[in-house]
Amino acid sequence: MRLLCIFVPMIDNIKAHLKDVAAFSANTADEVAQFRIDYLGKKGHITKLFADFRNVPNEQKKEYGQLLNQLKSEAQEKVKKLQAALGGTQSSKSAIDDVTRPGQPIPLGARHPISIVRDRVIDVFSRIGYGLSSGPEVEDDWHNFTALNLPEHHPARDMQDTFFVQTDPDVMLRTHTSSVQVRHMESNQPPIRILSPGRVFRNEAISARSHCVFHQVEGLYINKDVSFADLKQTLMYFTKAIFGTAEIRLRPSYFPFTEPSAEVDIYWGLETEADYRITKGTGWLEIMGCGMVDPNVLTNCGIDADTYSGFAFGMGLERMAMLLYQIEDIRMFYENDVRFLKQFSSSI
Repeated sequence: MRLLCIFVPMIDNIKAHLKDVAAFSANTADEVAQFRIDYLGKKGHITKLFADFRNVPNEQKKEYGQLLNQLKSEAQEKVKKLQAALGGTQSSKSAIDDVTRPGQPIPLGARHPISIVRDRVIDVFSRIGYGLSSGPEVEDDWHNFTALNLPEHHPARDMQDTFFVQTDPDVMLRTHTSSVQVRHMESNQPPIRILSPGRVFRNEAISARSHCVFHQVEGLYINKDVSFADLKQTLMYFTKAIFGTAEIRLRPSYFPFTEPSAEVDIYWGLETEADYRITKGTGWLEIMGCGMVDPNVLTNCGIDADTYSGFAFGMGLERMAMLLYQIEDIRMFYENDVRFLKQFSSSI
């Protein structure tokens, strides 16, 4: 009976230590180290409790031993968890506090070639007073066709393969950014001098030379006494700034919203095999369409066609980027291939 009285306080002692271990927490590594010494050191609590094992009655040794092993295991696990937690915090803190540490290298990002060419075009025209105008990509029939001298059943509508909104035949994805010019003329009186860059959509088969989604930049100038000579000088200034040559030619063409209309070619040259290929051996390369704004378009937009005149021009950004960077497949602009985009990481 005397041995049992000795044993019961020893069991209670171990249980008390188990509660202390479970409740222990630390804010510093030094506190964890002291806890480890107190419990797991050569002179710690667990060592002393193992030394007392010889005083435990034989019939109670099993229970005592199980509790003691549990205490040791939980103390070791507590030390590991606290060391891991405080060690990670301290490492992170020192990395932040040490301002002499070298920074992690940040890879140089790449701008998309379409964005590069668009911004170059905008910069060139901004030097001669052109502002920017934008509009919705989902348009109505009036702004996309009718106001631009393309009434219903006009044969020129067949030149543009349109994505119509199925629920409303008068709503469509815009086929050109000329719709932006119509909206601007409806809400502004001359003088008008704007660029309208944006994404357009046409129901075309995707190939190396064409896509159902592409980008345009269209320009518009409306004022008194604007002539075709003004248009020609503007185009010569632009081609000189972008392509390095002002040698252009204007071929008669047809657009419903301009009269007269022309296609603009630049002299690309025939210095390399690629030059022969992209110019088909002529040395001349088509880059855009242009013309004098048809008086009907001005009238449709609420501008007095007897007082004002103007010119418009439009170009495809993908085509320009393909020329400037010698890209042979338009699909590469839309595949988001990092290997392709990285080539433009240093472009401005």
